[in-house]
Amino acid sequence: PPPANTRRASSPPDGGWGWVVVFGAFVSIGFAYAFPKGIAIFFKEIQDFFGTSYSEVTWVSSIMLATTYGVGPISSILVNRYGSRPVVMFGGLLCGIGMVSAAFCTSIMQLYICVGFITGLGLALNLQPSVIMIGKYFLKRRPIANGLAMAGSPVMLCTLAPLNQFLFDSFGWRGSFLILGAILLNCCVAGALFRPIGPGTASVKTQVTKEGKGALKQEVTEDAMEISSPTNLPMENKTEEEEDRDCCEKINQYLDFSLFKHRGFLIYLIGNVLMFLGFFAPIIFLAPYAKHIGIDEYSAAFLLSILAIVDIVARPTTGIIANSKWVRPRIQYFFSFSIAFNGTCHLLCPLASSYTGLVVYSVFFGLAFGMVCAMLFETLMDLVGAARFTSAVGLVTIAECCTILLGPPIGGMLIDTFGDYKYMFVKCGLVMVLAGTFLFIMNYYNYRVLAKEEKERKAKEEDPKTVRTENEGRKNWIKETTQDGPELEPLREEQAGPKKEVNG
Repeated sequence: PPPANTRRASSPPDGGWGWVVVFGAFVSIGFAYAFPKGIAIFFKEIQDFFGTSYSEVTWVSSIMLATTYGVGPISSILVNRYGSRPVVMFGGLLCGIGMVSAAFCTSIMQLYICVGFITGLGLALNLQPSVIMIGKYFLKRRPIANGLAMAGSPVMLCTLAPLNQFLFDSFGWRGSFLILGAILLNCCVAGALFRPIGPGTASVKTQVTKEGKGALKQEVTEDAMEISSPTNLPMENKTEEEEDRDCCEKINQYLDFSLFKHRGFLIYLIGNVLMFLGFFAPIIFLAPYAKHIGIDEYSAAFLLSILAIVDIVARPTTGIIANSKWVRPRIQYFFSFSIAFNGTCHLLCPLASSYTGLVVYSVFFGLAFGMVCAMLFETLMDLVGAARFTSAVGLVTIAECCTILLGPPIGGMLIDTFGDYKYMFVKCGLVMVLAGTFLFIMNYYNYRVLAKEEKERKAKEEDPKTVRTENEGRKNWIKETTQDGPELEPLREEQAGPKKEVNG
């Protein structure tokens, strides 16, 4: 077993340098979530510049979001291999390169590659390590830390929405992309704050594994010396099987595919995949919708700022409520309610035909959006635990990227087909209400099954005690009779005689 010092080093400190890590996660998560939404300010102008439709322009944000979520397993593997700090710094460098190269694009396809894929890949390398790092530094205060870190998204969105409009008016969309590429390099600074925790545990583990491997090698060589040459073939087969098992164990170290047998994880995965089909489209089309009904550009961008300001308050508040003793034991129900509430806001959005109505919609949308985002990863960690959280995040994000990729373009197709935005909002609202209802019902079923399994486990722990004691008594009585009874030896010899004759 590892010494006491390494145990102390590996336990989450729940404070100290952890709050600096929260600030770094605040910056990196803020850019990862807010940048694909804030860039929607340029969509109207990019559409006019390249002569494309709504659905074609929205592929820029869709590819960026899908790459951010789909590269989750690769990000998790890199974090397990190299740590969070170098991965986040490399991601920030990719973000800057993607946006600077996008300033020189001459076609919409080049924007898909530079903004969508390269910048999305950099944002993915910022998102996953930041969430994982908070889980390593916090345990008791983890919901509050997650809420504060997730507040980076509305703060960045509140800043980027008017900033992007100002940059476009001053420098055009090409000059704006150059400046945004320089701003995204701040993710490298945020990644430098992710100091690894528990450095002593890794060395101890490597020493233990090396000693264990050395002992196994000695045992194998000793056994090989004792066994004769004709029996070496089974030994080689065993080593090949062990090598196959080692390969599977190495894969499972990075991505634990046994999570697909976890009932709570599957419920969470199905509900989230359905939810993301309508999660990002409304916030991407909010500013274009305001411009479509005749609202000026700065007022349309200010709607995103209103949404973000409410989101700033909603995320930490939701984290505090989720950390309370009344909500945390049943946090899955709270998460389901937040998704259904978000969908209800979208269903009521077509009723807002004036700027005042859109402001009211933005307020409620910001509240619902912040509630969902604050508990998005906390509910997953509540289901699978901190040990399997890294693999769970990677598997969930790669499954979610399909619906994230298709959500905004489907909304754009509805707008191009009907010439009205209300069908897009209704579609997103229905999908999210359905996802929230599904999660609520299935989590209720999961809690009932878990309670039943817990009762059965306790019953099995209590009942077999008497059976085990009786079986152990019988075995001991048989041993005593066979050891202490010399009168049974003639019978054994008589029974052994016919067996030897038969064998002969």
